[in-house]
Amino acid sequence: MTNPAPSRSPTKIRTILFDLDGTLLDTAPDLAYALNQVLEKNDCNPLPFTNIRPAASHGTIALIRTGFGIEPDDEMFEVYRQQLLDIYRNNLSRETRLFPGMAELLCEIEQRDMNWGIVTNKPGFLTEPLLEELGLIDRPACIVSGDSTPQRKPDPAPMLHACQLAGSEASQCLYVGDAQRDIEAGKNANMKTLVALYGYIAEHDKPLEWGADSAISHPNEVLDWVDRSG
Repeated sequence: MTNPAPSRSPTKIRTILFDLDGTLLDTAPDLAYALNQVLEKNDCNPLPFTNIRPAASHGTIALIRTGFGIEPDDEMFEVYRQQLLDIYRNNLSRETRLFPGMAELLCEIEQRDMNWGIVTNKPGFLTEPLLEELGLIDRPACIVSGDSTPQRKPDPAPMLHACQLAGSEASQCLYVGDAQRDIEAGKNANMKTLVALYGYIAEHDKPLEWGADSAISHPNEVLDWVDRSG
């Protein structure tokens, strides 16, 4: 009689989940391009990239706030937002790339007995075409967009959905993100979390106070942290 295979440790990290904008991909150049196109279209001066970059993790609402200084209850807000979406969806990958070191990290994850996935608040009609254009659509164990579940981050629902798709328990997952809601979402789902300090951190943000398990300055630090913690 053969002995059963040993069960996998419920606490050993086997799935690494990434936020998309500002963590896995450097999308800010194309989001900034789209916003400045909308500004110019409406007879406003374009903004410097450094002004736009911190808003890139927070979606079109944050971008329109940054560009026009108005709130969603303004009658022109949705007009500008739709213009931004129209321009952006036609320019998803003009300059967007994996962050430096991320390609090597993904390969190393795949070479180990691990998998990786994406959990983003970006809607699926933007997420999936972008990953397709970059040749990444078939590699993640899961792709959870902002409309994949009824709730969005920081709610744990999309995180737990990602676990199910990736075949891991929450305790076996590490979530890497560059926004406070990312860390809150991971913690709400009982995952380990890392703050990506190389991402779109605003000057007023205090990422070391978000309660993550640790912080990294470069993607190559992710597996170093996994090895130390496991």
